[in-house]
Amino acid sequence: MTEALRTFNQKIIDEFRANQGVVGEPFAGTPLMLLGTLGAKSGERRINPLAYIVDGEDLIIAASFAGADQHPPWYFNLVADPKVSVEVGADTYEAEAIVVDEPERTRLYTAMETQMSTFTSYREKTQRPIPVIRLRKIV
Repeated sequence: MTEALRTFNQKIIDEFRANQGVVGEPFAGTPLMLLGTLGAKSGERRINPLAYIVDGEDLIIAASFAGADQHPPWYFNLVADPKVSVEVGADTYEAEAIVVDEPERTRLYTAMETQMSTFTSYREKTQRPIPVIRLRKIV
């Protein structure tokens, strides 16, 4: 991750936490959550702001990396250790990250595109199938 992206993400994280999950542009009105993972190589705690949709009781995220041709670093972290933390609004909890298989992956990604058109442009920018992850709250 570049320093510019790290700085951008930290600004979003700080704003999210200061306002119980509400952020301004460029994500105003977008359902955002903070995903906490352990670095697969470093073992350090990583936090990433991500858009999500709801499917039943689970949150759904996509490893779109803005349409880049590789998966985002956080994806490899949750594959290595699927126990993650989730912050939504003022609520924080642990969840299990489950990478979704077809045909559910396409169904859920299409639902994300319906709610947030940027996910269509991400899909169109890359040849890779964008992984979709179900975050199931651990109770």
